[in-house]
Amino acid sequence: MFKRLLGKLSKDLGIDLGTANTLVYSQEKGIVINEPSVVAINQRTGQVLAVGRDARSMIDKTPPHIKTSRPLINGVISDFEVAERMLKYFIDLVHQETFTLVPRPRVVIGVPLEITEVERKAVEDAVLSAGAREVFLVEEPMAAAIGARLPVMEAVGNMIVDIGGGTTEVAVVSLGGVVTWKALFVAGDEMNRNIVQYAREQFGLLIGDRVAEEIKMKIGSAAPLGEPAVLPLRGRDLITGLPREVMVNDMQIRESLARSVKTIIENIKLTLETTPPELVADIYERGIVLAGGGALLHGLDSAIAKEIQIPVRIADDPLTCVVRGCGALLDQEALLEQLALPLATEEQPAYLMR
Repeated sequence: MFKRLLGKLSKDLGIDLGTANTLVYSQEKGIVINEPSVVAINQRTGQVLAVGRDARSMIDKTPPHIKTSRPLINGVISDFEVAERMLKYFIDLVHQETFTLVPRPRVVIGVPLEITEVERKAVEDAVLSAGAREVFLVEEPMAAAIGARLPVMEAVGNMIVDIGGGTTEVAVVSLGGVVTWKALFVAGDEMNRNIVQYAREQFGLLIGDRVAEEIKMKIGSAAPLGEPAVLPLRGRDLITGLPREVMVNDMQIRESLARSVKTIIENIKLTLETTPPELVADIYERGIVLAGGGALLHGLDSAIAKEIQIPVRIADDPLTCVVRGCGALLDQEALLEQLALPLATEEQPAYLMR
């Protein structure tokens, strides 16, 4: 009874708990939080100093006693305690204008396709420990397809390619389920590492992931740009150890990203090869939909279409597809019950044993 009362004073939430970014959807206001999945902690006191953008700005700039942590790796929780504290911070932030002192929302949260039972239990426990009264887990490609307004409950094949920070998931969805899929650890973070490696090998320059990400977002591409682009790349010279700047162009960055782009395209092909022919016919007619932040890489849609000979389009606001899909399920109880994954067993996994 008390939980039900607290629930009425709380805002039910949809959460996209991503490797790179966490997004939160509120039933009343839509997307209310879009922050990097980073937490800065003072290890001397255990105090959380910053979460989100403020914490990301501290990466590689902190004294030894301040640790910046990304609690998710490849889409799953790697640091349970930090993930719980980050989720609690976001849940409290959403409810700071309400009268309830202890928010107890229902939460719909997206999880990767190949998540194990232990990893699923970690997500459930982290969300419940952060203050949720009830948690529903939904496969991220399914949530992305709902967010992209695809007819997931109809007897037609829809292919969604969700390119996040840590993982890329290629899935064929029909009749409320994922028919065939491929999951790979080649996504936004791997593309950043490609640029870091390229700068090291071609220019003898050591750069950080944030610099690589900025370059990728500004001039990164999978197909030639309309006009050539050049940007300065700054880092530490590996020979002298001194700061140095070189100029890089879009063709060089495209070359550095080529391997990752090729891997994504090959996995789309492999998924189509294992898809029933009736669904392949639907996909040929309806096309492939790209979601996730990686879909914003310039020319990726045209590069995939050229290789696979199937129309490819980018979903409206691809960054928010998963969280919008989770948010949409909050209003559709019957559909949520049908799509939610079964909860993990109550047995405590080893990482929680004390």
